[in-house]
Amino acid sequence: MPDPNWTVVVPVKRLTGAKSRLRGALTGVRHETLALALATDTVHAVLDCPAVTEVLVVTGDSEAARVLGRLGARIVPEPPAAGLNPAFVHGAARSAAAGWVAALTADLPALRPTELAEALRAAAEHDQDGPVRRFVADAPGTGTVLLTAPPTVALDPRFGADSAAAHTASGARPLTAGWPTLRRDVDTPADLVAAAVLGLGRHTAALTRRYAATGS
Repeated sequence: MPDPNWTVVVPVKRLTGAKSRLRGALTGVRHETLALALATDTVHAVLDCPAVTEVLVVTGDSEAARVLGRLGARIVPEPPAAGLNPAFVHGAARSAAAGWVAALTADLPALRPTELAEALRAAAEHDQDGPVRRFVADAPGTGTVLLTAPPTVALDPRFGADSAAAHTASGARPLTAGWPTLRRDVDTPADLVAAAVLGLGRHTAALTRRYAATGS
Protein backbone atom coordinates (compact mmCIF):
# COMPACT_ATOMS: atom_id res chain seq x y z
CA MET A 1 0.00 0.00 0.00
CA PRO A 2 1.47 3.41 -0.94
CA ASP A 3 2.03 5.86 1.88
CA PRO A 4 -0.98 8.18 2.28
CA ASN A 5 -0.71 11.93 2.14
CA TRP A 6 -1.50 13.68 5.40
CA THR A 7 -3.14 16.88 6.52
CA VAL A 8 -1.73 18.01 9.87
CA VAL A 9 -3.73 20.40 12.05
CA VAL A 10 -1.77 22.55 14.51
CA PRO A 11 -3.75 24.91 16.76
CA VAL A 12 -1.85 27.93 18.09
CA LYS A 13 -3.37 29.85 20.98
CA ARG A 14 -3.23 33.63 21.17
CA LEU A 15 0.37 34.23 22.16
CA THR A 16 -0.44 36.33 25.22
CA GLY A 17 -2.17 33.35 26.82
CA ALA A 18 -0.12 30.48 25.39
CA LYS A 19 2.24 28.27 27.43
CA SER A 20 1.54 30.04 30.72
CA ARG A 21 3.80 27.75 32.74
CA LEU A 22 6.76 28.93 30.66
CA ARG A 23 6.21 32.57 31.53
CA GLY A 24 9.52 34.06 32.67
CA ALA A 25 11.50 30.98 31.62
CA LEU A 26 13.99 32.99 29.56
CA THR A 27 15.27 36.18 31.14
CA GLY A 28 15.09 39.10 28.73
CA VAL A 29 12.85 37.28 26.25
CA ARG A 30 9.20 38.27 25.86
CA HIS A 31 6.86 35.41 26.67
CA GLU A 32 5.00 35.87 23.38
CA THR A 33 8.29 35.61 21.51
CA LEU A 34 9.09 32.28 23.14
CA ALA A 35 5.60 30.89 22.51
CA LEU A 36 5.82 31.86 18.85
CA ALA A 37 9.29 30.32 18.52
CA LEU A 38 7.99 26.98 19.82
CA ALA A 39 5.15 27.03 17.32
CA THR A 40 7.39 28.17 14.47
CA ASP A 41 9.89 25.36 14.98
CA THR A 42 7.05 22.85 15.24
CA VAL A 43 5.36 24.00 12.05
CA HIS A 44 8.67 24.22 10.21
CA ALA A 45 9.38 20.58 11.03
CA VAL A 46 5.91 19.51 9.89
CA LEU A 47 6.28 21.38 6.61
CA ASP A 48 9.59 19.56 6.06
CA CYS A 49 7.97 16.14 6.60
CA PRO A 50 7.60 14.40 3.21
CA ALA A 51 4.43 12.59 4.28
CA VAL A 52 2.58 15.87 4.87
CA THR A 53 0.65 17.48 2.03
CA GLU A 54 -0.96 20.32 3.97
CA VAL A 55 -0.42 22.04 7.31
CA LEU A 56 -3.42 23.86 8.77
CA VAL A 57 -2.69 26.29 11.58
CA VAL A 58 -5.80 27.22 13.54
CA THR A 59 -5.24 30.50 15.30
CA GLY A 60 -6.81 33.78 16.28
CA ASP A 61 -3.45 35.47 16.81
CA SER A 62 -2.51 37.87 14.02
CA GLU A 63 1.25 37.63 14.58
CA ALA A 64 1.21 33.83 14.66
CA ALA A 65 -0.92 33.83 11.51
CA ARG A 66 1.50 36.15 9.74
CA VAL A 67 4.66 34.25 10.68
CA LEU A 68 3.33 30.72 10.21
CA GLY A 69 1.47 31.59 7.03
CA ARG A 70 4.70 32.98 5.60
CA LEU A 71 6.35 29.62 6.31
CA GLY A 72 3.79 27.89 4.11
CA ALA A 73 1.04 26.80 6.50
CA ARG A 74 -2.58 27.48 5.61
CA ILE A 75 -4.15 29.68 8.26
CA VAL A 76 -7.62 28.84 9.54
CA PRO A 77 -9.28 31.38 11.87
CA GLU A 78 -10.03 29.86 15.25
CA PRO A 79 -13.66 28.79 15.82
CA PRO A 80 -16.07 30.59 18.16
CA ALA A 81 -15.91 27.66 20.58
CA ALA A 82 -12.83 28.09 22.72
CA GLY A 83 -10.35 25.34 23.42
CA LEU A 84 -7.87 22.98 21.85
CA ASN A 85 -10.28 20.22 20.86
CA PRO A 86 -12.75 22.47 18.99
CA ALA A 87 -9.75 23.98 17.18
CA PHE A 88 -8.59 20.53 16.06
CA VAL A 89 -12.07 19.59 14.84
CA HIS A 90 -12.48 22.94 13.09
CA GLY A 91 -9.16 22.58 11.29
CA ALA A 92 -9.73 18.98 10.26
CA ALA A 93 -13.08 19.92 8.72
CA ARG A 94 -11.32 22.46 6.51
CA SER A 95 -8.77 20.12 4.98
CA ALA A 96 -8.50 20.60 1.22
CA ALA A 97 -8.80 16.84 0.66
CA ALA A 98 -10.80 14.19 2.46
CA GLY A 99 -8.05 11.88 3.67
CA TRP A 100 -5.73 11.09 6.51
CA VAL A 101 -5.68 13.73 9.23
CA ALA A 102 -3.35 14.25 12.17
CA ALA A 103 -3.71 16.57 15.15
CA LEU A 104 -0.39 17.83 16.49
CA THR A 105 0.41 20.11 19.42
CA ALA A 106 2.33 23.32 18.70
CA ASP A 107 4.97 22.96 21.43
CA LEU A 108 7.46 20.52 19.90
CA PRO A 109 10.53 22.69 19.20
CA ALA A 110 12.91 19.72 18.90
CA LEU A 111 10.68 17.82 16.44
CA ARG A 112 12.50 16.05 13.61
CA PRO A 113 10.55 15.57 10.36
CA THR A 114 11.83 12.00 10.09
CA GLU A 115 10.27 11.05 13.43
CA LEU A 116 6.94 12.56 12.46
CA ALA A 117 7.08 10.68 9.15
CA GLU A 118 7.80 7.41 10.98
CA ALA A 119 4.86 7.95 13.34
CA LEU A 120 2.47 8.75 10.49
CA ARG A 121 3.69 5.73 8.55
CA ALA A 122 3.15 3.53 11.61
CA ALA A 123 -0.40 4.83 11.97
CA ALA A 124 -1.15 4.00 8.35
CA GLU A 125 0.43 0.54 8.55
CA HIS A 126 -1.55 -0.35 11.66
CA ASP A 127 -4.69 0.73 9.83
CA GLN A 128 -4.52 -2.50 7.84
CA ASP A 129 -5.77 -4.16 11.03
CA GLY A 130 -8.86 -1.95 10.95
CA PRO A 131 -9.50 1.81 10.61
CA VAL A 132 -9.07 3.32 14.06
CA ARG A 133 -7.54 6.44 15.54
CA ARG A 134 -3.97 6.23 16.80
CA PHE A 135 -2.10 8.49 19.17
CA VAL A 136 1.40 9.19 20.45
CA ALA A 137 1.73 10.01 24.14
CA ASP A 138 4.10 12.69 25.40
CA ALA A 139 7.38 11.89 27.17
CA PRO A 140 5.78 11.47 30.64
CA GLY A 141 3.14 9.20 29.11
CA THR A 142 0.05 11.02 30.38
CA GLY A 143 -0.50 13.61 27.65
CA THR A 144 -0.86 13.38 23.87
CA VAL A 145 1.26 15.04 21.20
CA LEU A 146 -0.18 13.40 18.07
CA LEU A 147 -3.58 11.94 17.17
CA THR A 148 -4.26 10.41 13.76
CA ALA A 149 -7.41 9.39 11.95
CA PRO A 150 -7.94 7.54 8.65
CA PRO A 151 -10.37 8.92 6.06
CA THR A 152 -13.36 6.93 7.32
CA VAL A 153 -12.98 7.82 11.01
CA ALA A 154 -13.70 11.12 12.79
CA LEU A 155 -10.71 12.69 14.56
CA ASP A 156 -12.59 13.02 17.89
CA PRO A 157 -9.74 14.67 19.84
CA ARG A 158 -9.54 14.40 23.63
CA PHE A 159 -6.55 16.65 24.35
CA GLY A 160 -6.21 18.08 27.84
CA ALA A 161 -5.41 16.68 31.27
CA ASP A 162 -4.62 12.94 31.18
CA SER A 163 -5.36 12.90 27.46
CA ALA A 164 -3.51 9.63 26.81
CA ALA A 165 -6.00 7.83 29.06
CA ALA A 166 -8.89 9.81 27.56
CA HIS A 167 -7.86 8.87 24.03
CA THR A 168 -7.50 5.22 25.02
CA ALA A 169 -10.93 5.24 26.64
CA SER A 170 -12.42 6.73 23.47
CA GLY A 171 -11.12 3.82 21.37
CA ALA A 172 -7.87 5.27 20.04
CA ARG A 173 -4.84 3.01 20.19
CA PRO A 174 -1.32 4.06 21.22
CA LEU A 175 1.72 4.03 18.96
CA THR A 176 4.56 2.96 21.21
CA ALA A 177 7.84 3.50 19.34
CA GLY A 178 10.42 5.86 20.85
CA TRP A 179 10.36 9.07 18.75
CA PRO A 180 11.93 11.25 21.47
CA THR A 181 11.68 14.55 19.59
CA LEU A 182 8.02 13.95 18.79
CA ARG A 183 7.18 13.07 22.38
CA ARG A 184 9.05 16.04 23.88
CA ASP A 185 6.43 18.73 24.27
CA VAL A 186 7.37 21.84 26.24
CA ASP A 187 5.13 23.04 29.05
CA THR A 188 7.69 23.98 31.72
CA PRO A 189 11.25 25.32 31.95
CA ALA A 190 12.43 21.78 32.72
CA ASP A 191 10.78 20.57 29.52
CA LEU A 192 12.61 23.28 27.59
CA VAL A 193 15.93 22.08 29.01
CA ALA A 194 15.07 18.50 28.02
CA ALA A 195 14.17 19.62 24.51
CA ALA A 196 17.46 21.49 24.24
CA VAL A 197 19.33 18.25 24.96
CA LEU A 198 17.57 16.69 21.96
CA GLY A 199 18.38 19.70 19.78
CA LEU A 200 16.08 22.65 19.34
CA GLY A 201 14.84 24.14 16.10
CA ARG A 202 16.63 27.30 15.10
CA HIS A 203 14.06 29.82 16.36
CA THR A 204 13.86 28.43 19.89
CA ALA A 205 17.59 27.72 19.91
CA ALA A 206 18.33 31.36 19.10
CA LEU A 207 16.27 32.48 22.10
CA THR A 208 17.95 30.03 24.47
CA ARG A 209 21.38 31.19 23.29
CA ARG A 210 20.34 34.76 24.02
CA TYR A 211 19.18 33.62 27.47
CA ALA A 212 22.52 31.94 28.16
CA ALA A 213 24.35 35.04 27.04
CA THR A 214 22.57 37.13 29.67
CA GLY A 215 24.23 35.03 32.40
CA SER A 216 20.96 34.03 34.05
